[in-house]
Amino acid sequence: MKVDFKKQLETYRAKRGVFHVVTVPALQYLMIDGHGDPNTAREYKDALTTLYPVAYALKFISKNELERDYAVMPLEALWWSSDMESFTSTRDKSRWDWTLMNMIPEWITQEHLETARQSIARKGGAPALEALRLEPLNEGLSVQTLHVGPYDDEGPVLEELHNNFIPAQSLRMTGKHHEIYLSDPRRTAPEKLKTILRQPVVVVVDSATSQQ
Repeated sequence: MKVDFKKQLETYRAKRGVFHVVTVPALQYLMIDGHGDPNTAREYKDALTTLYPVAYALKFISKNELERDYAVMPLEALWWSSDMESFTSTRDKSRWDWTLMNMIPEWITQEHLETARQSIARKGGAPALEALRLEPLNEGLSVQTLHVGPYDDEGPVLEELHNNFIPAQSLRMTGKHHEIYLSDPRRTAPEKLKTILRQPVVVVVDSATSQQ
């Protein structure tokens, strides 16, 4: 049977207008790092062009050699900047750093990745192969919500999350802003795009209370 992790993991579900505290399990991802505006940076295009051929090659290795089939997961990304206002309010994309990601089942190994990498290299057309890696990510406690609409409309949602909800829950941001793209922008109108917005957090311990 084909495994669909989007249905199995609650962390791939979110509600619009609701900030939900979740515990994200440790997962492994294909990752490629880069910098700059995702709309114009060649680095971003190269990463995207590389990520999915490898993801599908790994799926077919798993299905044909391991007899374990699974649905390829949606595109994900970590986003950050030395000045986070350039991400939340001014939206200066030229200053953004990012890691493009695709979640891969835990039974896929580095050896499988090397087999897939060699196969894709022979075919050509994947310019960021050398930058690609398979790496675990353990975000743990996080807050997430569903954003529906253009990516550029995320700013107010993020400001509400960062400046109001998280402090009000005695939480503090840690780690990097995480987005999960549930819609394909090539086939979906901007106003209907669905994106899970996630922020890892830690509980703020009141020092006075902790000493009682």
